[in-house]
Amino acid sequence: MAKLIEVHPIDPQPRRVAKIVAAIRDGGLIAYPTDSSYAFGCHIGDKRAMDRIRRIRRTDKNHNFTLVCSDLSEISTYARVDNWAYRMLKSMTPGPYTFILPATREVPKRLQHPKRRTIGLRVPDHPLVRAVLEELGEPIMSSTLLLPGDDLPLTDPHEIEERIGHEIDLIIDAGATGIEPTSVIDLSEDTVKVLRVGRGDVSALL
Repeated sequence: MAKLIEVHPIDPQPRRVAKIVAAIRDGGLIAYPTDSSYAFGCHIGDKRAMDRIRRIRRTDKNHNFTLVCSDLSEISTYARVDNWAYRMLKSMTPGPYTFILPATREVPKRLQHPKRRTIGLRVPDHPLVRAVLEELGEPIMSSTLLLPGDDLPLTDPHEIEERIGHEIDLIIDAGATGIEPTSVIDLSEDTVKVLRVGRGDVSALL
């Protein structure tokens, strides 16, 4: 059964942040709040954790994962970013957006789109996530906490515990989140394509 850990949403306690990071490094699968909705999180490239997420969400092997990064410099480690795309990223991060970009060699192939060799990346605007990323020193591999048959992601940590507590290792309770997933913007080619309209405002791009 998953352990439930309460963390202050604005001023996360360092010792509790350290426990979250230890769980990730030990191969744990966590449920954590972001600036959009709750998400699954695990160590980058952890195949066992990826398989667990796919099993819980009932997705196939082509399910796209996202790398949750601390800032733009970290994004540039895992994606090739042209000048025009960098300017857009700078204006929209941190925030509830996922950007699709060409992956670098730093990204495990199992995380890349099998044909396009792209990767989804984002920089959330959430104090807890920023604290965890700073302590971890690398991105969190992530996927929206959307369960089979549901139209919207889960937002309440106690409901998460009730429904999938037996399938994950740690649930971070930093308060309820919003119900919308991120907006998804494809910057992998020379044009801007909005693939999903979510919490992030994309009206200027449509």
